[in-house]
Amino acid sequence: MLTQSVNPLENIAIVLVRPQYAGNIGSVSRAMKNMGLARLILVAPEQDHLADEGRMMATSARDILEKAEIFPNLEEALKGFRWIAGTSGRKGRNRGPFIYPRDICPEILKHAQSVPVAILFGPEDKGLTNEDLAPCHALVSMPTHEGLRSLNLAQAVMVFCYELFRCRLEAPKEFTPRLANRFELDAMYAHLQDVLMRICFIQPSNPYYFMQNIRQFGTRMRLRAKEVQIIRGICRQIDWHGKHCYEQGRRAGAARPETGNRLDPKAD
Repeated sequence: MLTQSVNPLENIAIVLVRPQYAGNIGSVSRAMKNMGLARLILVAPEQDHLADEGRMMATSARDILEKAEIFPNLEEALKGFRWIAGTSGRKGRNRGPFIYPRDICPEILKHAQSVPVAILFGPEDKGLTNEDLAPCHALVSMPTHEGLRSLNLAQAVMVFCYELFRCRLEAPKEFTPRLANRFELDAMYAHLQDVLMRICFIQPSNPYYFMQNIRQFGTRMRLRAKEVQIIRGICRQIDWHGKHCYEQGRRAGAARPETGNRLDPKAD
């Protein structure tokens, strides 16, 4: 549900995907309350978040812990969100580009002025999978010392929430056009995939790999809403041109005179 909010922090949800320990969920609740965030979503938690350890670690943030929304899978949890960021400490050839929390927070707050925003954090042992990160419009990584590259779940949430809170205190420096939201981007990628398969640029049997590269390209570009409209307009024109050429070919074939039937011996 779209929410108009004076304070964009009220439009931001912290989403813990398959969290393993109630204590960490409680600590996340406390970190959120310290920095002015209140909406916590749990996706398939492995422990009861209201267990004694969770309540103990939440301390004065038990209200956030008790109001946490629980969903069986990530798809259900993200249904109401228009813009999504995912966090990961693991980088690879098929991941990225990644951006630091301090650099992405102004953009997040800008989106949160008018649409619900979700920030995803993965399970403590392995983090978010490539499938978990697929719906994200930005991928975020937190720099650490080489000796220990991963952060505790609650620490990672605190770092991100702090950067959001700090950025919230700063006045915006300049106006920038609206960036495309999740639904606009998803519709564009679906439209682009359909057109690219029609012109045989990608194989219909396995479009995922190529489209993932296009999504990564789009993430780097930070596409604006108007730019998405332009790309979809190009797709419509390609589709129209292909159909137009096909119809012209059919009409030309129908108008071409017969040259004789070689199965008819009289034709020789």
